[in-house]
Amino acid sequence: MSAAGGDSYGRLVWRRFRRSRLGMTGLGALVLLGVILLVGPFLAPLDPDRRFAAYQPPSQIRLDGQGLYAINARPTGQLDPVTYQPILSREGAPRERLGLLVRVAPYRLLGPLWIDRRLIAPTAPGGRVHLMGADRFGRDIFSRGLVAARVSMLIALAVGTLTTLAGLLVGATSGYLGGATDRWIQRVVDFLLAFPQLPLYLTLGALIPVTLSTGWFVAILIATLSVLGWAGLSREIRGKTLTLARMDYVRAAIALGADDWRIIVRHIAPNLMSHVLVRFTLTLPAIVLLESFLGFLGLAVKPPMISWGLMLQDVSGYAAIGSHPFILFPVAFVFVAVFAFNAVGDALRDAVDPY
Repeated sequence: MSAAGGDSYGRLVWRRFRRSRLGMTGLGALVLLGVILLVGPFLAPLDPDRRFAAYQPPSQIRLDGQGLYAINARPTGQLDPVTYQPILSREGAPRERLGLLVRVAPYRLLGPLWIDRRLIAPTAPGGRVHLMGADRFGRDIFSRGLVAARVSMLIALAVGTLTTLAGLLVGATSGYLGGATDRWIQRVVDFLLAFPQLPLYLTLGALIPVTLSTGWFVAILIATLSVLGWAGLSREIRGKTLTLARMDYVRAAIALGADDWRIIVRHIAPNLMSHVLVRFTLTLPAIVLLESFLGFLGLAVKPPMISWGLMLQDVSGYAAIGSHPFILFPVAFVFVAVFAFNAVGDALRDAVDPY
């Protein structure tokens, strides 16, 4: 498909997209997220399940002529009168040298390749560096955030893909067939759009047994979010299909004897892909936020699996936030992901339909 001047439609969209600084910034953030998804565990400076002292504040990073060092707080022997947690101080604390370490460890990347790389990690055995501090169990927040990105983003991608496909097929079928089929489908859509989702999530959190395996829990979470998430897109697709069904190429396909399914899949759905693509990029941040919100309510993945929602369960203690505000750092991971998808989605929407 070519446009004026010999440029393809894809090149024209890319040219318009590059004019958006916000969109290009979001695209760079998406590339960063992609790198974290692929090699996040290798970039983590510490084992995400390794425990140190609880509520360790972020390490001070210093660079001098002798190299890169981290200064960590250590217990002073006193307790906080409010939280009864040990008071930590960096005064007189030893410096731990940081560097690039490459070592063999039981972590599988691709096929038979087993390599674990720790970047900017303590060079001394048993050393530590907390770039974002440690949670209530003493686990490094930065390392857990990098590892949790894989689970949270895969949940968002799975739910986004399922809801997009379901909304596209149901909306196109409803708009093209019309009649009684359209009326029944729209009543189901109305029910899903009016259904109070928060009570359902709270009910699931109470009904799902704690002994359920992590894999089944993730599958139930993805299925629930997918079933409740496709209705809005299907309503949009139905409205566009009502217009496309009256186009000449669709009437020509009907005159040639094409069946309804072939017309929907081969002639109507491809002309909706630009809208679907934009809607997909705008759906992902909503799912990331929803997964984080459900984790805050307690409906998060089960250990040993880590997600951003699971990390945000530690933020539910208001006393801990007041004494240790750095435990809010998991919100930064969610913010970057939501910003990246929203920025790319807005810029892509303007590039696909500039008028």
